[in-house]
Amino acid sequence: MIELKFNKTGGLIPAIAQDAASGKVLMLAFINEESWRKTLETGEVHYWSRSRQELWHKGGTSGNVQKVKAIYVDCDNDSVLFMVEQMGGAACHTGMCTCFHQRVEGDRLVQEGEPVFDPKEVYGK
Repeated sequence: MIELKFNKTGGLIPAIAQDAASGKVLMLAFINEESWRKTLETGEVHYWSRSRQELWHKGGTSGNVQKVKAIYVDCDNDSVLFMVEQMGGAACHTGMCTCFHQRVEGDRLVQEGEPVFDPKEVYGK
């Protein structure tokens, strides 16, 4: 098993998801040892939800799972980059392709792109 340094950062390390085909950065989340093991076992990305305090299978509810194509670990073994195939075309819970869809323009944020799905229909919220 690859030893990541979860102990350096209180049990969680940052994990970036990047689209393996387009190179677009999709999201930043966190993993713990359990989500790391589950990702390696299943080939689909699992994160740790800080807000819900539980294991989170990305796309488990929406169907927009992230299939692992490659994993890179930084030089300190305390952050990871998941190169993924993003199923369903949207990584963001807002329905957008990427969580990074807001561009800073002066003193405001400008949304780029259009939602791929309606979160109210998918999540019922």
